[in-house]
Amino acid sequence: MPKLEIDGQEVEVANGTNLVQAAEQLGTEVPHYCYHPGLPVAGNCRMCLVEIEKMPKLQIACNTRANEGMVVHTKSDRVLRARESVLEFLLVNHPIDCPICDQAGECKLQDYYMDHDRQESRIPLESKVSKGKAIDIGPMIMLDQERCILCTRCTRFLDEVTGTSELGIFERGNHCQIDLFPGVMLDNPYSGNVADICPVGALTNKDFRFRTRVWYLESTPSVCPGCATGCNIDIHHRSGEVFRYRPRHNPDVNSYWMCDEGRLSYKRYQGEGRLLQPVQRAGEDWQPIAWDAAVGRFVDVLKGDKRIAGVISAQSSNEEIFLFDQLVREQLSGQVAGHSWSPEGASSDELLIDGDKNPNTAGLTELGLTLDARKIIDSALAGEIDTLVLYGTDLTQVCTVEEIAELGDKLDAAIVLDLRYGPSLEIADLVLPIASYAEIEGSFINRQRRCQVLGRSMEPTGHSWPGWQLLTKVAGSLGAPSHDSASAVFERIADKHAAFRGLTLAGLAGLGAPLGGATSGDG
Repeated sequence: MPKLEIDGQEVEVANGTNLVQAAEQLGTEVPHYCYHPGLPVAGNCRMCLVEIEKMPKLQIACNTRANEGMVVHTKSDRVLRARESVLEFLLVNHPIDCPICDQAGECKLQDYYMDHDRQESRIPLESKVSKGKAIDIGPMIMLDQERCILCTRCTRFLDEVTGTSELGIFERGNHCQIDLFPGVMLDNPYSGNVADICPVGALTNKDFRFRTRVWYLESTPSVCPGCATGCNIDIHHRSGEVFRYRPRHNPDVNSYWMCDEGRLSYKRYQGEGRLLQPVQRAGEDWQPIAWDAAVGRFVDVLKGDKRIAGVISAQSSNEEIFLFDQLVREQLSGQVAGHSWSPEGASSDELLIDGDKNPNTAGLTELGLTLDARKIIDSALAGEIDTLVLYGTDLTQVCTVEEIAELGDKLDAAIVLDLRYGPSLEIADLVLPIASYAEIEGSFINRQRRCQVLGRSMEPTGHSWPGWQLLTKVAGSLGAPSHDSASAVFERIADKHAAFRGLTLAGLAGLGAPLGGATSGDG
């Protein structure tokens, strides 16, 4: 492991580390455009020039490996003059349309100009080379050729990561521009990543364009709920509304990327259809009910000598699954099954997209639940169940419309805990709204048996409650120990299930960790 000096500070780095990465270990940013840690080095923007003692010329930090005894200067006069010149060159034909550019607030051209340039252009605006603006190049992406600085991040991503190569560089000299190859559109399952990695406003995401300025947004680290891969993401939100998901680096799960399907999955958790308050059936109508009364009625329905069964979906967190199982099976001696459903022919590939469109199927099995919801439905149809509790479960994924109607006649009571209005409400006597995964603390387990933390981004929508909070309150009313946080629930999971031992929610924050041992069941 070589030791070197950067701006007077000594640092030891791994073999093969470049100078951009070495400086980052000291908290020093070497400005760069074309370099991206998830892509092959191009070395074409020249923004990362640094001075290395005993070398006559400035060197690009992105393609210079750290060596023993190197003495590097990232802020010398020579370096600062070079950065100023590079920025002036990159801005020669830039349209300077920052006020209307949707990249404002996260544009490295703006940031580096303020840090390293701040000089007036010697090229009149009317003399700049004009290129295409607001070009529709695919379902997810708009292209503005005038803003492009030809860093080639997008072309390298499409060549090296997706292997689809829709974009290339055309023309020559100052007329060079990014464009589509003839006869194709940018329409691969990972196209949204080119907007993430574009350092300027040349490639923007259609779904996010002009919805808000980025400096108004808050960011919360979490996990994508779109499939069993569990890509690490940042949820960008404001005032109780999610505006976008962006991939968060995790070398063991998704590297720097995420698929478009997962990127747009935030929409299912907000908008019309969300359940906002508890309701109970009153004849053919629904009647609002206060939370205390709703919990009381839930408890009353569960009491007594009744045959109880519950089904919980793989969209639920580990904490919700554990408490649901403890309530129905342990406290009430009922039957419990997990439910994991994906549409026929669900998309999948060898990169990130999994055919299991549930974020926590592994959580159900790790916590000892069987995936046989149909067995419970058959028991209910046979008149062997009095009370059915459905947690986040769409009955149309388990049985036919006719069977749903028959269930309504066979059951004495049905209680539905869910996020959105759905077919299961047709048989419900009591409906309790639960918060979405973005509104709770908790954890999922992905297809690699990696346990990862959900970041609570906002308060629950309407009068919904976090599911773990509702379940622990009901269980407490029936005499079980209560929990004051999702972390406390996770501690109980770790006590009971061997694969979770040694883990805590706080310790899993960031990149998560693999579970220990085989599929756990009861410890």
